[in-house]
Amino acid sequence: MKEMIPRPALAALKQLNTAGNEAFLVGGCVRDLLMGRTPGDFDITTSATPAQVEAVFAGERIIETGLRHGTVTVLREGLPLEITTYRRDLSYSDHRHPDAVCFTPRLEDDLARRDFTVNAMAWHPDLGLVDCFNGQADLKNRVIRCVGEPERRFDEDALRILRALRFASTLDFSIHPDTAAAALAQRQLLEHVSRERIAAELTKLLCGPAVERVVNGYWPILAVPVPELRAMAGLDQRSKYHCYDVLAHSAAACAAVRPDRLTRWSALLHDVGKPACFTLDAAGTGHFYGHAKVSARMAEEILTRLRFDKDTIRRVTQLTALHDYPIDPPEESAEKAVKKLLNRLGEADFFRLLDLKRGDSLAHAPAYRGRAAVCDRLEALARELIARDQCVSLKTLAVKGGDLLALGMAPGPAMGRLLDQLLEAVLNGEAENQREALLALAKQLTIDR
Repeated sequence: MKEMIPRPALAALKQLNTAGNEAFLVGGCVRDLLMGRTPGDFDITTSATPAQVEAVFAGERIIETGLRHGTVTVLREGLPLEITTYRRDLSYSDHRHPDAVCFTPRLEDDLARRDFTVNAMAWHPDLGLVDCFNGQADLKNRVIRCVGEPERRFDEDALRILRALRFASTLDFSIHPDTAAAALAQRQLLEHVSRERIAAELTKLLCGPAVERVVNGYWPILAVPVPELRAMAGLDQRSKYHCYDVLAHSAAACAAVRPDRLTRWSALLHDVGKPACFTLDAAGTGHFYGHAKVSARMAEEILTRLRFDKDTIRRVTQLTALHDYPIDPPEESAEKAVKKLLNRLGEADFFRLLDLKRGDSLAHAPAYRGRAAVCDRLEALARELIARDQCVSLKTLAVKGGDLLALGMAPGPAMGRLLDQLLEAVLNGEAENQREALLALAKQLTIDR
């Protein structure tokens, strides 16, 4: 374990301990190290007061933004080390942040205020692991369990409800029955949490390997910030093409696509409009005419409500709108179709759309998952076209604006429209992506005007 800890973190522990303080690595980094994972950050808890911490690291770069709660961040060799004094949290009147904290000389007090047992372990370079709440056993058994009474933990900080689900998804752990029951019972406390923090936790949850199990098992919690999920849960699609209800289908699609945040949000929301579009025909078969358009509109509303950035909203909305877009062209026109879609979406979102359509197909009834193979074929073709440096955008067009200026054309909107026409001719196979041929075509198009 020690060999996985970066030198700046070990050196900081040594400095604090040598100066007569206690200092331990604590929290998620200890959990990750015990799991054999490389931690994303390293937190230190210490008996030293913030003033004493600053004295130990005098002359080094220090950030004091967490001083109110006893945290000093030391930047060492590009690694931020959050160093927090042992503390006890007092009341939480807003169900999110402690009204005040008080320092304590006892490590055990500090560990007792933490959220889950697997995050309440500390490690000392000489003393080894300190585990007051059986976190190591829960880690071995792959269980998320609150420290102490779960009702109290969630009442203190409602975000912990979503954090429990997020850890269950990202670590592929189960949630202890007592913790799960409290999370479900107290889910409305999430209304006290900022939408930005909810969005961040949901995104991490969606990108976890156990997303399908967590969404299916805990959707009533997720439906507090995303109430549109309620209508999806249990809605029988009444179709031979589907073996899941709408929400379970969406959860299965999430699990089937790559753990990319845009694709997974698109997978969760691609059918969110189905309940509003559900109809039954005379034979009792379900239909969802126009659901892609409705889903896109609802996805935009949901992501806006959760205060995602405009680029994320635009791209997820576009992927959702296109998830039913027909993409099984005959062999002779497949290259043209792929080029046009690459041009329309760009490489990254083109591959996301294929991944979304593949995941959607794999979440259908077993006999109707054939579209996944079509997506595989088109992805291979697209990667081949890109490797051959085929023209799929203005960026790869052999003629640029400067070439048209040399022909005597004035800059402006007309030049942009002409470049678009040249690109369209190349994409349609009506012209080769060769400079001289395109310049000749440009002259002809200009004359024809």
